[in-house]
Amino acid sequence: MKQLDLLLAEKLLKISAIKLQPENPFVWASGWNSPIYTDNRVTLSYPSVRNFIKIELSRIIAENFGDAEVVAGVATGAIAQGALVADTLGLPFVYVRSTPKDHGLENLIEGNINPGQKVVIVEDLVSTGKSSLKAAEAVRNAGGEVIGMVAIFNYEFPVAAQAFKKAGIELITISNYSAMIQAAVQTNYVKSTDVEALEQWREDPANWTPAKHPID
Repeated sequence: MKQLDLLLAEKLLKISAIKLQPENPFVWASGWNSPIYTDNRVTLSYPSVRNFIKIELSRIIAENFGDAEVVAGVATGAIAQGALVADTLGLPFVYVRSTPKDHGLENLIEGNINPGQKVVIVEDLVSTGKSSLKAAEAVRNAGGEVIGMVAIFNYEFPVAAQAFKKAGIELITISNYSAMIQAAVQTNYVKSTDVEALEQWREDPANWTPAKHPID
């Protein structure tokens, strides 16, 4: 039986939720060159993948954060999946905006968290960890106790691992960058010669540039 992280990585590659272009990199909003682009919102259009993710995130929460009283999704990518997970577990759901709403009550969190409630946060993607941990801070400021975070995919940046450790938050993901590379090679999505570039990017994404290939 295939490992769970490999199985999901294959599914994400197959539906183009993950795209790889080591020789023709994407440019992120941060200005970073990147051989990978991930949009897990695409999974919502594929019922079998969507349900697979919902079931596995729910299982991870039940097994690791079983005393959770509220599920919080991080806007916008994890709102839908977070709501599905909350429904599966029979728990209240809230979502955390990246910035407060600019009208009305100017809410940062949509939904109710009571002081002292145990909250598990659902993310779609963890990169540097900044936006994820900002959401956790918002939950804490609202009086909730963040007992953990789950996510669909993790780029496994060293800086993110350090940030989560410093924040005292356990992060568990279904799949990750290492599994994705392995799945991409096994399914011939990339050449084995691309692996080095993919690995180098993860170690120093801010300064990575694609290798120059000689013209035949």
